[in-house]
Amino acid sequence: MKKVTVHAPGTVANLVCGFDILGLALNEPNDIMELTLIDEPVVRIINRDQYNLPTEPEKNVAGVVLLSILEKTGNKFGFEVTIEKHIKPGSGIGSSAASAAGAAVGAGLLLDSAFSTDELVQFAMNGEKLASGVKHADNIAPCILGGVSLIRCIHPLDIVRVDAPDLHVTVVHPQIEVRTSDARQILREKIYLKDAIKQWGNIAGLVTGFIKGDYDLIGRSLEDVIIEPLRSLLIPGFDEVKKGCKEAGALGGGISGSGPSVFMLSKDRNTALEVEKVMKEVYTRIGIEFHTYVTTINKEGVKAVVSQ
Repeated sequence: MKKVTVHAPGTVANLVCGFDILGLALNEPNDIMELTLIDEPVVRIINRDQYNLPTEPEKNVAGVVLLSILEKTGNKFGFEVTIEKHIKPGSGIGSSAASAAGAAVGAGLLLDSAFSTDELVQFAMNGEKLASGVKHADNIAPCILGGVSLIRCIHPLDIVRVDAPDLHVTVVHPQIEVRTSDARQILREKIYLKDAIKQWGNIAGLVTGFIKGDYDLIGRSLEDVIIEPLRSLLIPGFDEVKKGCKEAGALGGGISGSGPSVFMLSKDRNTALEVEKVMKEVYTRIGIEFHTYVTTINKEGVKAVVSQ
């Protein structure tokens, strides 16, 4: 039987000021998935991790993606998928996106690359809708494409790959859970125009800073006046971590996705390691278990190998 092995990377969405429209892929961590094409028009899910995620396809992020592909292709075959998650669900570093994107890319390869990149993103967004209640691509797009993605529009889908300089990313994942759906519910439905104007300036500045390799502009633009003031209340130690990391030399950073993970961007590895020390000190002192990553931007996205 034809089989594909997929490594789907973690991602950082929003990038502070770019709620639902900016994201980047990480070199670590990665989920590992194996997909096989089967004769029966069903989706079978096997979990090889400790998270006890649903194996009913309609309740599983990867499962709903594969079901949408079966519907698109006329239910002439099915998929068996084995999932080994290394990105903890609810971590804020794209666990659901990795499952969804990995399933879409793997299935596409099993079908001899029958779908365009945009189609793969659209299939994968069905998984994000299951996870959060909303279709969004700021994790999905960088997971599939690698690098930094700008989601200019969802309807119709318009994804722009943004060139970025080499950056080191430090992430701390406090071992608490913040559900994406819950983090969305606390957001305001209306915002002040003055706040919107400031946010638009930061988004434009951040994208321009990436393209020009202007580290100072990147740092000045990593500011969120709309989402972070509310969501940061869900993350113990957030303000202290952010302040200490910038004092340690980080360009800046903030909440990764909906949290609870916090990310910081640095120009070099030594600074990124100093930033990690700050993160560890804060969460050790306040008594919350945590996990950290010191990594770089993954510029390739999902990696997949087909075998017989």
